[in-house]
Parts: sequence; C-alpha cells; structure tokens
Amino acid sequence: MVTRLLILMPLAALLPLSGASREDPDVSTFSIVARDPSTGELGVAVQSKFIAVGSVVPYAEAGVGAIASQALGNTRYGPIGLRLLRDGKTAGETVLLMTQADPVRERRQLGIITPDGNASIHTGAKCLAWAGGQTGPHYAVQGNLLAGPKVTQAMARAFEDANGTLAERMIESLRAGQKAGGDKRGRQSAALLIVREGWGYARLNDRFRDLRVDDHPTPIEELQRIYRLHRKVFPRPQPR
Repeated sequence: MVTRLLILMPLAALLPLSGASREDPDVSTFSIVARDPSTGELGVAVQSKFIAVGSVVPYAEAGVGAIASQALGNTRYGPIGLRLLRDGKTAGETVLLMTQADPVRERRQLGIITPDGNASIHTGAKCLAWAGGQTGPHYAVQGNLLAGPKVTQAMARAFEDANGTLAERMIESLRAGQKAGGDKRGRQSAALLIVREGWGYARLNDRFRDLRVDDHPTPIEELQRIYRLHRKVFPRPQPR
C-alpha cells in the first residue's frame, strides 16, 4: 500500500491545471532518445517547427534514463518519469503509469530509454497526423505532424547505420528525418542533450552536451556546428 501511494503522489501532478495546457501549441516535432552501450551515455535529440524546442522536449539523467515529451508536451513527464525510473520502474511501466494518470494522454507523445537500452514510446490517438514512432536496439524515434512514417523509418535506419559518438549518430538521425520530409510545417529549432555521470562542466554534474538552437532556418546544421565547437572546447574526458 505504501509503495502504491508513493507512485500515485507524483503522478497526481500530471493533471492539467484549469485546462491551460489545451491552449498551448503542439510541439509538432521529431526526436530520438538513445543510449551508447560503450560509454553509458544517454541522450535526446529533437527538431521542430516550434521556437526553443529544447525548453520543452528533452530530459535526461545519467544512470537513470532519457525522456522526450512532445505533441501537446507535458513538461511534468520529464521529472516524474525520471523519478519513476530512479525508483526501479522500466521504460514501459513508466510510460504506462504516466499516460494512464494523464487525462490528456491522447494528445501526448512520449519516448523513454533506460540505461539497459530498453525503450518504450506512446503516441496518443489525437496527435496530429502523421504521428508515430518505433523502437530499436538502444533507441526510440518518434514524431508528429510529419510528412509520413518514412520520417521515423529514415531516422531509425540512420541511427543504426551511423558511426561516431552518440551525439553524432543522433544528429545524423535528425538529418535523415528532415531529408525524408520532417515536420510538415517546416523547421525552426533543435536541441541535443547528452548525459553521463561526472562528464558535465568541471565534472560537477552529468550534462555533458546541452546544446540548443532556438530559432534558425536550418536548425540541424546549426546544431551540428555548435556541437563541433563544443567538442573542441570540451573534448570527451578520459575514463576515471
């Protein structure tokens, strides 16, 4: 009984306040959550025709998981989902618990991956078409208001085929999604969040790469440019 109460308490916070979330624009976007099994890095990469998409979609915690919340994004999915994962829930259990507690779940889209590489997604029936996604080894891709299923299919293939760092493979996945048609409305912003314990600034946190392009005509290319600059200043540290 105590365990059930501990789960239900944070889930109660998912309920929309006075229906305000219904008035916000949908984060019509495509994203990837992924893991690098060789380093333990976890990350989220996203692009959208939505200003500052990095302020809404990506959440991650080293050793816990990575989460993308989009469509009518629920920003509480991030912290509550990470708490559930920290408490031992699987990706699938976390998706189910949060969406079941959310009366607006049919307008939500969600992707989660855990440190063991297991991934789970949710696309509500009222997400703007085309909407959907898929999971694979160490990743999940998802999107809504896309040119069609070819977008997420291209993202999955690109991630599986790409070499390099997790960040590079995720950016390549976004690039493939855009080439396949991307967001039907166009392009505006992109973001990349990569975490690994002790790899953040001065090794005081786990945010190894936390990069955002808030408003740009070619946000994926700009994200890649910023990533390359960031990597020069903050190269991958040697393992401890």
